[in-house]
Amino acid sequence: MNMTLEQAKEKLEKYGQTHVLKYYDELSEAEKQALLDQIDATDMSILEACLHKEDLAKKGEITPLAAMQLDEIEANRESFTQTGLEAIRAGKVGAVLLAGGMGTRLGSDNPKGMYNVGLTRELYIFECLINNLMDVVKQADAWVHLFVMTSDKNHEATMNFLEEKNYFGYKAEYIHFFKQEMAAATDYNGKIYLEEKGKLSTSPNGNGGWFISLQKNGLLDMVHEEGIEWLNVFAVDNVLQRIADPCFVGATIQKNCVVGSKVVRKSAPDEKVGVMCLEDGKPSIVEYYELTEEMMNARDEKGDYAYYFGVILNYLFKVKELEAMMASNMQLHIVEKKIPYLNEAGELVKPEEPNGYKFENLVLDMIHEMDSCLPFEVVREKEFAPIKNATGVDSVESARKLLEKNGVVL
Repeated sequence: MNMTLEQAKEKLEKYGQTHVLKYYDELSEAEKQALLDQIDATDMSILEACLHKEDLAKKGEITPLAAMQLDEIEANRESFTQTGLEAIRAGKVGAVLLAGGMGTRLGSDNPKGMYNVGLTRELYIFECLINNLMDVVKQADAWVHLFVMTSDKNHEATMNFLEEKNYFGYKAEYIHFFKQEMAAATDYNGKIYLEEKGKLSTSPNGNGGWFISLQKNGLLDMVHEEGIEWLNVFAVDNVLQRIADPCFVGATIQKNCVVGSKVVRKSAPDEKVGVMCLEDGKPSIVEYYELTEEMMNARDEKGDYAYYFGVILNYLFKVKELEAMMASNMQLHIVEKKIPYLNEAGELVKPEEPNGYKFENLVLDMIHEMDSCLPFEVVREKEFAPIKNATGVDSVESARKLLEKNGVVL
């Protein structure tokens, strides 16, 4: 059922946003319907949060959280792997690929996953990831459901590309697409901006919005029907990461933790990665810009750095706990941004300075809602090749070197 104008007015009045219908009468029928659909889909309950945003950013007391390190993992590899393989064969493990981003910083107008990292042949980011997951499928002799989160900007292109490439050999019935929910962008008073006369200014709801988006797209029902108990969520831009890694899955299960987080040793105490920690006694992630000098240099009883293990956005969550978390309201992050908008005269303005807020949920807050987390160390050179830039640090160049080092033919 499409939202009617009357219903839209009612919703907008409730949240003080009736101004977004200012140009309604100038729109074509199709544009009117698109605007009403957008109003229907937008979560406006979050907008009041900017009135008390000072309270949102407060951090609790940060203390170290010890990681399970390589030597302990090696000593138990067989047992962990066995436990993980049993869970995968029983269909209890699914994977969620966060692929909403575009390849803009790599000089491409396509979805990031469509970027070709090959030199003598085509080798796409999506292909690298699917190959990595295929290793587990072969090892377990069982398929793993893969949920691919796209965004408004790249949904069609992503689906068409993967279909055209025959999912790089992955079984189509095990791949499911869903779109990331959008959150409205507002001015400093919490009023939603218009980016066109018939379009609200919106942006994706943050990397912690994936589970809410999965549910709103109706895929949580499928997770239940299939008996999936664990979801391994990972980002599109790390071409070396192991997905649904049986050893990681088994270690998390054996340690009775409700979330596992793959971590790597930082290349330097001040490397720009978030670090696993405890916040008020519960698992959390402290961002690199929140680390004080003292924390950067703090040591544990072995003499190692206490905040030494950086997260790589590869997490294993227990579905039951995610559902409990969704029922309570997740913390919201309000970020100042430059937001293009229509001014009073209806002209598009592209601001030079931040002029409002975007609203995001972050994975680190999902972890902080959980009671236990296993930071699981992996070998940096084998599992961490992020592609954020075209050249330099964490770039296409550095990832190619690491792929070659791991025997991948480019």
